[in-house]
Amino acid sequence: MYSDKINIKTQDGKYVEAQAPIIISASRRTDIPAFYSDWLIQRVKEGYVKWINPFNGVPLYVSFENARLMVFWSKNPKPIIQYLDFFEEKNLNFYFQFTLNDYDAEKFEPNVLNVKSRIETFLQLSERIGKEKIIWRFDPLILTDKIGVDELLRKVENIGNQLKNYTGKMVFSFADIKPYKKVQNNLRKNAINYQEFNKSQMTDFAAALQRLNKSWKFEIGTCAEKIPLEKYGIIHNKCVDDDLIIKLFPHDKILMDFLGVTINPPDIFNRKGEIKKTKNNKDKGQRKFCGCIVSKDIGEYNTCPHLCKYCYANASKEIALTNWKHHKQNKNNEIIKGE
Repeated sequence: MYSDKINIKTQDGKYVEAQAPIIISASRRTDIPAFYSDWLIQRVKEGYVKWINPFNGVPLYVSFENARLMVFWSKNPKPIIQYLDFFEEKNLNFYFQFTLNDYDAEKFEPNVLNVKSRIETFLQLSERIGKEKIIWRFDPLILTDKIGVDELLRKVENIGNQLKNYTGKMVFSFADIKPYKKVQNNLRKNAINYQEFNKSQMTDFAAALQRLNKSWKFEIGTCAEKIPLEKYGIIHNKCVDDDLIIKLFPHDKILMDFLGVTINPPDIFNRKGEIKKTKNNKDKGQRKFCGCIVSKDIGEYNTCPHLCKYCYANASKEIALTNWKHHKQNKNNEIIKGE
């Protein structure tokens, strides 16, 4: 089990049962670092968040009591940089999944800062925490009647050339629109004539990326993609990644125990050292080809004001903006969206 159950006292004096996970995801569903950093700091101080199950509407409580790691997902983590000392003082480990696309000209991400500004933030964050703790995502790669593979590669190359000394890893995914009716509707509303990638386009992109990477020397991975691209030096990635966690935080015994990891340091009999993993921590609640290990996501759907036109997490921009405005008026909410 990835999360213990404990009893907590809420801010209105009630005693409730709460999940107490080791790894917190903040968040796949909304950009907490960009829009809810103040809220997150307050909730960590309070010791818990309230979370609504998106499938059945049942409220749950998530305690930070056992938390050892936060995985941050963001397109603009600049607002949270000022709070990193707070997490370090709390002995909360962290690393960042920084989505840095270039759809400025297309206006696919209308409330996301421009590429130049986000690259500056990327460099600032990398210098603050170290390039091992910041992962560049170009996610998703979108084909349209106006953007082909060559144009996508031009966009990727421009960003990669500027990040090559500030991260060790790039992650990407091919936009898979067909299975997601919500995304299809959002794109149609915005008159975006998207195209699905075919296998030939995927391999052409991967081969060109391999050539670009001769200069960058990144580790490159795909996010939840079925297609095997290992021949191009591209792995199937784990975004909540036990191997990365072991590399970054080997001295955190609670984390290592949670992962089922034993680390034997180098010695005269075992010169290279040895890492043994005894548990399968794959998150079965994610998509079929997702490699992530288990974590607890504390974000809410329909709360991200970036309003990306390809977004799967907002049903509509109107709902997202209404929830955002409601939240700003009720900043002491246990939950991002409010009630």
